[in-house]
Amino acid sequence: MLALAGVGRTWGTKAALENVSLDIAAGQFVCVVGASGSGKSTLLSIVAGLVAPTSGAVTLAGEAVTGPGPDRGLVCQSGAVYPWRTVEQNIGFGLELLGLPRAERRARVDWYLAETGLSGLRAALPKQLSGGQRQRVAIARALACEPRVLLLDEPFGALDVQTKEDMQVFLRGVWRDTGTTVLMVTHDVEEAVFLGQRVVVLASHPGRVAADVPVPLPDDRDRLAKRAPDFLRLRADVEDLVRSSI
Repeated sequence: MLALAGVGRTWGTKAALENVSLDIAAGQFVCVVGASGSGKSTLLSIVAGLVAPTSGAVTLAGEAVTGPGPDRGLVCQSGAVYPWRTVEQNIGFGLELLGLPRAERRARVDWYLAETGLSGLRAALPKQLSGGQRQRVAIARALACEPRVLLLDEPFGALDVQTKEDMQVFLRGVWRDTGTTVLMVTHDVEEAVFLGQRVVVLASHPGRVAADVPVPLPDDRDRLAKRAPDFLRLRADVEDLVRSSI
């Protein structure tokens, strides 16, 4: 579904990424971790088409990525929901831009409202929502356009610990229900191991792939999975890889 081949990016004389190659199959959930300076956000911006690579190429379903497009949905830490639009209107915004018929827009919005637990808040404005609810709106808005890949840039970084855990469980549920391919960057190793089927570790200065670690844990994970010995060992292994790659 998504392929990065020898991707590099320099800013002036500084290399942010160097020779990053990565293949992600359809329906996979892949998390990218790394210390500051490993180029995580730059990598996601390149896949989103917001930044052009200095070298290498990105392809999505066999087609070159040359700019932003509706085949990729992007959710950042801030969520960036439109404060003047209701929850329902926020989720349907991209569908309006795509020119979908009103009946189809309504059906999709209704489904994602239900899927994300927001049906009772459809008429609410963002200022009336909690941080976790606003992130649900942002994720629902991105998924409503049915992108080939959902790109997540530290989406839960600004949330408190309890809300963050709730959102992680929520996101895994939405991923299982939709089958969407997900590429997520995070500095939180525990989050990456809990959410991902694979965890890609980027080394720093410049960013490059140091390890690609499979996560052999059940797909129906809940909070208790974080206490299991297999989970704790894998988290420790990935943390060691991150430290050794600085």
